[in-house]
Amino acid sequence: MSARVTDLHIARNIPLPSPARLQAEIPRGEERAEFVSRSRANLRSLLGGTDPRFLVIVGPCSIHDTEAGIEYAHRLAALAERLRDKLYIVMRVYFEKPRTTVGWKGLIMDPHLDGTDDIPEGLRRARHFLRSVIDLGLPTATELLDPITPQYIADLISWSAIGARTAESQTHRQMASGLSMPVGFKNTTSGDLVAAINAVRAASMSQTFLGVSEEGIASSVTTTGNPDCHVILRGGDHGPNYDEASIASARAALEAAKLLPSLIVDASHANCGKDHAKMPGVFREIVRQRAAGERTITGAMLESNLVAGNQSFPKPVDQLVRGQSITDSCIDWETTEELLHEAAEML
Repeated sequence: MSARVTDLHIARNIPLPSPARLQAEIPRGEERAEFVSRSRANLRSLLGGTDPRFLVIVGPCSIHDTEAGIEYAHRLAALAERLRDKLYIVMRVYFEKPRTTVGWKGLIMDPHLDGTDDIPEGLRRARHFLRSVIDLGLPTATELLDPITPQYIADLISWSAIGARTAESQTHRQMASGLSMPVGFKNTTSGDLVAAINAVRAASMSQTFLGVSEEGIASSVTTTGNPDCHVILRGGDHGPNYDEASIASARAALEAAKLLPSLIVDASHANCGKDHAKMPGVFREIVRQRAAGERTITGAMLESNLVAGNQSFPKPVDQLVRGQSITDSCIDWETTEELLHEAAEML
């Protein structure tokens, strides 16, 4: 009997429905396709500076309660309509969460919040949720973490991010080169900007890599490159990078790399020291610089939920505070509304 050399550490391996099958089960529809296409065009104009409005990507750190998430979306859609002349508002709809060690990895990976990791159900919930947000007239933004995920949900997403932990990953740069929407690369957790700039350059070029077809078959994918990639400043281990000197330094680095000097600045994460109470002040400073004529800053990001702060997790689902984050802490709805009204007035 030969020695066992494969699957020594695999507990289970459950086939997923193919992307084509899931899309047929939860179809996009023509009207949603038109909306996604228009919103992506709007984002390209904003990032390129031909649309003078200010981009704000705002919403929960992560979606764990879809009912509370839709309530948030209803409120945000109404606010976006009122402020549309000055702000272009996109909702954060984050389903995948990178973990430094372990923890809840997002709605797609664990939709029941109980460690059962029902990924097929997570993908279904993600598609249903994205359709509901689009039906309210809100463009959607997410972080794409697993390179297989886009085949299941990317047709309903207007903008995506590659996070600080994966900006240096060749896999994610290759994936971004084939995505059909604008993609922002965050500076690394250390604060390094060079990695994000290199990522933008790599993702703008043609790449060939291993992927999954719409039929769910392993395939060789060749891309044309994504011309709509850009840098996101989110601070780092050595402190924030939203101040005027950091913006000027980032602009010079982009110009030296012969890239469009267009930045999105994250008011959360290391730029506020992961303290949601400091987030409003950071956001106001970002908007102040833009209002003062800093056109390099094309947008900002905010982590916002119905209820401020965050709550410890795991715990029984029926003990969770509705509308409060189970990942990073967020500002509450009232603060969000106040900040966005202020921004529209300043701009």
